Amino acid sequence: MTANRPHDLDFTRPGIPFAIMRVALFAAAGFLSLPVWGDEALAKTKGCMACHAAERKLIGPTYRDMAGKYAGRKDAETLLAENTLKGTPAPGGLGWRNEGKASLSFMPSTPGLRPEEARRLSRWILTHKR
Repeated sequence: MTANRPHDLDFTRPGIPFAIMRVALFAAAGFLSLPVWGDEALAKTKGCMACHAAERKLIGPTYRDMAGKYAGRKDAETLLAENTLKGTPAPGGLGWRNEGKASLSFMPSTPGLRPEEARRLSRWILTHKR
């Protein structure tokens, strides 16, 4: 017979497996929600939120509309990153204004944004798909 040590878990006691399961579920839920808010701080820092929001049209299209437009495209992340870095052609842009989803017809370039940050933002934007 072995002596019980205080740091040993006794899985035969009621409540211990349930407590461990609760901790695991909360951790998993937090991990799964990371993409949704994972780069919101970067978007705020780089000024994206001045023109874009998740579900409300401001000057530019919503993140949800952008994610929907590029959904299923293999080059979605690359296209979004390039448009974020370089902007879209003026005066016509990509048609967001014609679709009623933006009040400015083109997107200006984003000064101070590094390519790896643009890719992170693109991945984050694509998580907003319905």
